[in-house]
Amino acid sequence: MRKYGQHFLVNKGIIDKITDAVIDNMEGSLVEIGPGKGAITTALLERGVNNFTLIEIDPEMASYLKSNLPEYAELEIKNNDFLKEDLSFLPEGPVTFVSNLPYIDAAEILLKVLSVPSLHSAVFMFQREQAQRLIAKPESKHYGPLSVLFQASASARSICRVSPGSFNPPPKVDSEVLLITPVGQIEFKSDKHKADFTALVKSVFAYRRKTVLNALCEVFKKDKELLGRALQKAGVKISARAEELSPRKYADLALALDGIIF
Repeated sequence: MRKYGQHFLVNKGIIDKITDAVIDNMEGSLVEIGPGKGAITTALLERGVNNFTLIEIDPEMASYLKSNLPEYAELEIKNNDFLKEDLSFLPEGPVTFVSNLPYIDAAEILLKVLSVPSLHSAVFMFQREQAQRLIAKPESKHYGPLSVLFQASASARSICRVSPGSFNPPPKVDSEVLLITPVGQIEFKSDKHKADFTALVKSVFAYRRKTVLNALCEVFKKDKELLGRALQKAGVKISARAEELSPRKYADLALALDGIIF
């Protein structure tokens, strides 16, 4: 069981808060990622939520769930890594996700969930520092590439903080549960605009100690004066650094750089 580094949630008060958040915000089908021993699953069943999908990476845990969860619940239990799971099984219509996310893959799982066109909401538990990154504002301590990419496409509201003692075994850090909805700051003009935006954010933050202008010169090897004019067109100061730009400014800059580096 410890091969996958699980920290099983055992605090009933926290389980109830997660269950309440799911039920209050659920629409359409439901998918639980990494249910472990089924603490949240069982709470949902007790509240009358049936016929949903569980995706569990650990074969031992998947077997445990199949043996211990009631047949009347009509649960589909998939033994697979969510990051490798083909989500074409999702029915038409809105979908809600819930998970006590594994810390190591939380960002990748989140970005995959945000790519689901029919996403209605997600109730996810993160390491608290990562939760703070998701909702951080420009120029703040936790603001980074994940903040920009997340806020471009979604928003989050804190449900509760979770202490290490809420788990068995306890992790070394605090956690936080967020309610995520796919309402972001940017309406991209095209798939290309979104792809350029993503590439720009990752490139600039890779050289966050430099100005945005110098980072672009370093990555794309283009004329500095030409890039400087693009920054001015987007309303970005020549002296600006990566952490100073809002998601909207990154989107404007991606458009201004179209035909120059994209």
